Amino acid sequence: MNRKALDLWVGFFVAIGIGALLFLALKVSSFSGIQMENTYQLQARFDNIGGLKLKSAVRSAGVLVGRVTDIRYDSEKYVALVEMHIDNRYLFPKDTFAAIYTSGLLGDQYIGLEPGGDEEDLADGATVLKTQSAVALEKLISQFMFNKASEGQTAPP
Repeated sequence: MNRKALDLWVGFFVAIGIGALLFLALKVSSFSGIQMENTYQLQARFDNIGGLKLKSAVRSAGVLVGRVTDIRYDSEKYVALVEMHIDNRYLFPKDTFAAIYTSGLLGDQYIGLEPGGDEEDLADGATVLKTQSAVALEKLISQFMFNKASEGQTAPP
């Protein structure tokens, strides 16, 4: 194999590597080519939002139905207030449940909407009343360690 052919193959594989890195960067940044033009706004209050970020996905049954547009701290109720824009094609009942989940190995967090059975739908600007905060891994580990430590301190009969 001559030098020119070797250089050509190295350049080809470097270009593939750069393309793969670009693809992963776009995937991690939650970039989506889907443009939602007609949306309505919903709000939800959470005790702990974990690593939820602006533009995080809002999903229902695994389908992207919206995006997080604003995250604020409510100093009167001491909770996080999350605003999201939902595509007009997707309507949710008033008793919809919103929870913060983690997807994948990278720990990308998103809001999952689980519809209830109410016949009346949430209107523009409505607040989702039933929420579940993000699971804090540190709390789970400390609780597990505390339980294991307390099991080891039992006195023999």
